[in-house]
Amino acid sequence: MAEATLTQIVRPLRRGQVTIPTEFRRRLGIGDDSLLRLTLRRGVIEIEPVVAMPAAGNEWARELYRQFGDVRREATELSEAEIDARIDEAVAEVRAAPR
Repeated sequence: MAEATLTQIVRPLRRGQVTIPTEFRRRLGIGDDSLLRLTLRRGVIEIEPVVAMPAAGNEWARELYRQFGDVRREATELSEAEIDARIDEAVAEVRAAPR
């Protein structure tokens, strides 16, 4: 039997953050260490939990996260379009580099 549809209205916080209601998190298995994929499609934001790595291998991800601290801080000052442009430039450089 399909689970009932849940709908709840939430208010974004000052910096655009929203709280996912407890029942939504429970049904989706979203915890403090979960990663979420946000997709904007036809004017609707879709949020889904994703698994980016095995749970046992999180230490390398934490180290990578720490190493990119300066980049994360700089990224908060950029628009999404600027971030996308920089990512595209970096990918193009890597692809153009001799192997």
